[in-house]
Amino acid sequence: MSECRPPLERAAQAQEETSRMTDEVALLESRTLRDSVAQRTEALDKVKALTLLPDGTHVTTQMVATYFDVLETAVYSMVSDHREELEANGYRLATAEEVTAFKAGAFVNRYTSQVGLFTRRTVLNVAMLLRDSIVARQVRTHLLDVEENQRPRPVDNFVHRLASLLDEHIGEILDQRVVTRTDRQVAEIAEEVCRTAVGRTVVPLLNAAVQNDGEHRSRIQALEDEVTHLRRVLREREAAGSMGALDAMNPRQFEQHIAWLCRRDGCDRVTVTGGHGDTGADIVAYTPDGRRIVVQCKSRNPGSTIASGDVQQFIGMAKLEYNADIALLVATCPFTRDALLLAARHDVTAVHRGLLEAWNNGATLQVLNSVP
Repeated sequence: MSECRPPLERAAQAQEETSRMTDEVALLESRTLRDSVAQRTEALDKVKALTLLPDGTHVTTQMVATYFDVLETAVYSMVSDHREELEANGYRLATAEEVTAFKAGAFVNRYTSQVGLFTRRTVLNVAMLLRDSIVARQVRTHLLDVEENQRPRPVDNFVHRLASLLDEHIGEILDQRVVTRTDRQVAEIAEEVCRTAVGRTVVPLLNAAVQNDGEHRSRIQALEDEVTHLRRVLREREAAGSMGALDAMNPRQFEQHIAWLCRRDGCDRVTVTGGHGDTGADIVAYTPDGRRIVVQCKSRNPGSTIASGDVQQFIGMAKLEYNADIALLVATCPFTRDALLLAARHDVTAVHRGLLEAWNNGATLQVLNSVP
């Protein structure tokens, strides 16, 4: 038995390390697992002090970004992608009265019209979703450490103790039953005792191990299914990163993609209106500092152009009907020289094909940046 100990210990250690890696991946990818530890908000204080608003309950988006050492846009994107889950854990928009109070206390920018509020539980939820934050990684590590410490531990040297107990049990029974017995009878008694002992102890343990193995396999299969889904979504996002993909989109798909670019760059309350005619607003959104954005999308053949008449119609709609602070005319084709000059005179941002390609590849439109 002593020769089997090192391999068993190595196997147990390998299993523990594999389980830990699986748990960390599952924490990032599985909402079910995140929900199971959502109440362990003490993990936040173990890593870093979290500053709260005067109500002692909430923090703003800016405060969340500061805690995790990330840009506010990363938090806005997180809310956009996981809003339902975050709302289930306490995220909400502040009331008008609360926003006024926050402005008076200089907790938010005076231009801000809406403020997202996070509870400690919501902040912990964000920690389990942010991949590129060192602070979030530390919070997840602490959560996994706590979970590991609370798991029932196997008895030290379990196999060796089981063997010793079996030896003692078999020896006691044999001592009681082999008196005045022949060698053949002793062998039969020993066989019966061993069979009974193994049936009552080892077999149930093996059955439990098989059951646990099945549960682990089911869990791994569920994780693999989630990873496959995420890879498919990632491939779709990557495919949408080329101008060829944008050219292949129908008008509705193109509007949805431009809305996604707005959310990616931190815009809030992004709404795809569409369906209001060629001169209507296709997208209405707001910058983090509260400015209204009105977008019209022109999904046209790359060989066509946006003329000054198109720009003139958009100016009337965006400025007069929607009172836009920022007007974006986004097209998959170039603008004529007169159209560009007209757009510049009336503070319309002409997102022509070249600028759209840069924006689609990760560049940020300067007009969407916060007012200094």
